[in-house]
Amino acid sequence: MVGALLFGIDHVVAARKDDPHLIVLGPEVDKEARTLFRDAKGREPSDAEMNTLRERWVDNEVLYREGVSLRVDQGDSAIRERVIFKALNVVQANLQPPKIDDATLRAWFETNRAKYGELARLDFLEAVLVGDASDDAVNGFVAALNRSASQGEAKGGLRVFKGRPRDNIVASFGGEFTAALEKSPLGTWRALSAKDGLHVVRLDAVKATETVSFDTVRGEVLQDWRDEQLMELRRRAVRDVGRKYTVKRIEAAK
Repeated sequence: MVGALLFGIDHVVAARKDDPHLIVLGPEVDKEARTLFRDAKGREPSDAEMNTLRERWVDNEVLYREGVSLRVDQGDSAIRERVIFKALNVVQANLQPPKIDDATLRAWFETNRAKYGELARLDFLEAVLVGDASDDAVNGFVAALNRSASQGEAKGGLRVFKGRPRDNIVASFGGEFTAALEKSPLGTWRALSAKDGLHVVRLDAVKATETVSFDTVRGEVLQDWRDEQLMELRRRAVRDVGRKYTVKRIEAAK
């Protein structure tokens, strides 16, 4: 989750001393945000994800300054995350999620049904072609694999994906690749386009999604709904506190 990433490096000590109500969002924040995201997700963040990361950094800075003003730092201003955590506890102390009736909770469950039950899982192989990776070479590799597995596999390495959840495949290879893989005939090698290029794969098995009824997971659904509501209430509370601050964005030099 993007929102869960915390920023550890303190970039704005001087700005706090000059004007405690001015928050400077500089290029060093973007640099750290990209590094944190890349380390956590294994890819570069999108523009929308970068905006979320910047908002998270500003929220953290607001909480840090509020924590210092409330003296929850206890003289240890170097431990940024601890001060943020204590300030957040103060902000959210009186927050309570609203009441919800069964009909509304059931509707929320239907909207978020994909979170519950057993997600679809796929077994597939990927044959890695060594050397020439042109379209002609890949297509020839696929044809060789389908004629004789041993002949084709001798030219490259083999990766085994067993019981891989569908959403995991989407994250690794992309939605277009996953949809094409699901529709592939079992036991047939194909060259499928993924977000990083062509992949030669063979679908071996599909375990369909196992759905569950609302009544079976009602307790879990209610807790998830409450968590979501509290997260939104916390976000609003922090933004309300943050109104006393001015955020100044400084772009990186071209």
